[in-house]
Amino acid sequence: MRILPTAIIQRSKTADIEKNRERLADDIREAAKKGAKLIVNQELHDSLYFCQTENTDLCDLAVDIPGKVTDYYGNLARETGTVIVTSLFERRAPGLYHNTACVFDTDGSMVGKYRKMHIPDDPAYYEKFYFTPGDLGFTPVQTSVGKLGVLVCWDQWYPEAARLMALKGAEILIYPTAIGWESTDTPDEKRRQRDAWMIVQRAHAVANGLPVVTVNRVGHEDDPSCATGGIEFWGSSFVAGPQGELLFEAPHNQECLEVVDIDMTRSEHVRRWWPFLRDRRIDMYGDLTRRFID
Repeated sequence: MRILPTAIIQRSKTADIEKNRERLADDIREAAKKGAKLIVNQELHDSLYFCQTENTDLCDLAVDIPGKVTDYYGNLARETGTVIVTSLFERRAPGLYHNTACVFDTDGSMVGKYRKMHIPDDPAYYEKFYFTPGDLGFTPVQTSVGKLGVLVCWDQWYPEAARLMALKGAEILIYPTAIGWESTDTPDEKRRQRDAWMIVQRAHAVANGLPVVTVNRVGHEDDPSCATGGIEFWGSSFVAGPQGELLFEAPHNQECLEVVDIDMTRSEHVRRWWPFLRDRRIDMYGDLTRRFID
């Protein structure tokens, strides 16, 4: 077996970006002390989830990549000897922004980045106002602990994204996430939403024979416009094995730092038992590139 100790950091956030980063640095150091070699963070972890409103002033939160913030996380990776997956609001050019995951290796270098491809636009999730869809494709990031298929939040609903990462050799699928309930959702609706979110990602594990790591934020964040009751992020960060089996699930209403051992050799065996990649009818899938078939 090749075991990859993987840390998930599920936290609530405040409006104080510097304190958020300082606390995250403490968490990363703690995870490393617990033996983590790979550390995965939640989506847009340096700030509150600012997409609840459309406000051009909030574009000031964006950072240059590379820049001071990437240096900060690169230094943490080097200090702790870990591979760190971060999630940042990228300022690519004046008025041009992305939701970008950056990966740092144990020597502190930024070895890859992924720009979120699928951008939602729903009440309290006005991401199309801020983020340009990614243009880097679905390309895994090679690191010292393996080839990481890093995607971001809304990407997790799309089997095509997971499949393309798998076909390009990803050894694990990783989803930094920020998702939760609106205050008026009924208990039944809350249960349906959260269950669907877990089911679809565990299905990606099964369909591709790969482990999945999903890290969500937790806690309530107010809607500054008061148009909604804000978002109750449902936590529930989890790690699933290549048969969709749950290796760990965090609470839905509490912060959590956990190191989970992932057997990175298990995918080889599962793909032998369930040879889905072998049996794909690639000669018949051309219509998948069409929006809809009338």
